[in-house]
Amino acid sequence: MKQPFEAVVAQHGVTVLRVCRTVLGVPGPGVHDAEDAWSETFLAAMRAYPELPDTANVEAWLVTIARRKAIDVHRAAKRNPLPVETLPETPTALGIPGANDTDVWEFVGRLPDKQRQAITFRYLAGMSYAEIAGILGGTVDAARRASADGLKKLRKNYPGAHVQGAPS
Repeated sequence: MKQPFEAVVAQHGVTVLRVCRTVLGVPGPGVHDAEDAWSETFLAAMRAYPELPDTANVEAWLVTIARRKAIDVHRAAKRNPLPVETLPETPTALGIPGANDTDVWEFVGRLPDKQRQAITFRYLAGMSYAEIAGILGGTVDAARRASADGLKKLRKNYPGAHVQGAPS
């Protein structure tokens, strides 16, 4: 018979927090991140606890969840914007694909739907043909063909158009 979940938290909470702190490199700026990972661990564990077999090693199970949750918190933190002392006075085009080739994206917008989407997903979002096929609802070959046809049409009708990253 399994013990109540509250008892599991009381018994293994310190171990889970240690795992979260170790994975996130605490002490340091990640103290709150470790606490967030600890909370996420026990939320996930609470949902799955009823299906956990009575013979399971609860501590090992929790440590596995804690490690994964700490990694998730670490990855999420990397996506957060970094603070800067001063903001630039004017907007920048840095990091905006095709910012120097503004006309090309106007031309891409005139392509047929599948070609336009394939070009956008491939060269603006950097997706693989398999990912594009999943979104557009076709095969990998069809996504590759739509992209190639779109590039061919761009080169033929808009000779000055250049899609960054597209094969020449």
